[in-house]
Amino acid sequence: MQEILYKVGIVPVIKMDCVEHAVPLARALANGGLPAAEITFRSEAAAGSIRAIAEAVPEMFVCAGTVLTPETAQQAVEAGSKAVISPGLNLETVRWSIQHGVPVIPGTATPSEVEACMREGLELVKLFPAEVVGGVNMLKAMAGPYAGMKFMPTGGVKPGNAKDYLTQKNVLCCGGTWIVPMDLLEAGKFDEIEKLAREAAQLRDSVR
Repeated sequence: MQEILYKVGIVPVIKMDCVEHAVPLARALANGGLPAAEITFRSEAAAGSIRAIAEAVPEMFVCAGTVLTPETAQQAVEAGSKAVISPGLNLETVRWSIQHGVPVIPGTATPSEVEACMREGLELVKLFPAEVVGGVNMLKAMAGPYAGMKFMPTGGVKPGNAKDYLTQKNVLCCGGTWIVPMDLLEAGKFDEIEKLAREAAQLRDSVR
């Protein structure tokens, strides 16, 4: 999983309201050079969207985001999610995922939470909300005591600061919402989303 996410570099974070948009969206992202997506469980279309992408666009590394409980994790995995991502640290969800062999990326915002994840054997965590909790400076501070931990900063990552994040040695990839704006998604403007994905991929390639 880490190798895939490192190559993708910037993972689009998406709230799906329409399952019918899932497959053309996934194809637009993949064509733009970002073959991964975090579909958040913030709508009733999440599981259906993950299932549609997993079946029709198997080359996409589709993940479930905003997974707050083991029950949601199970629902996501049964739909075809290849990883479970959460905004915070819920040890029940982490342990369920580990027990079932599912890659899990819990959210952290403090050194104590990072250490709790280390005790569970994790080597990759989310930093959320990244900009609010210190952003790049926080990652630099974490790099010393937690040299073996990789981070996926999400929350406030934008084209203007994504390079700063991606150049940090302890950043595996970033999560970003700007690649799939809700207005473009709702309007079905997948060509414009593909263009945004391509621009993000070019930004990634400029530093990696």
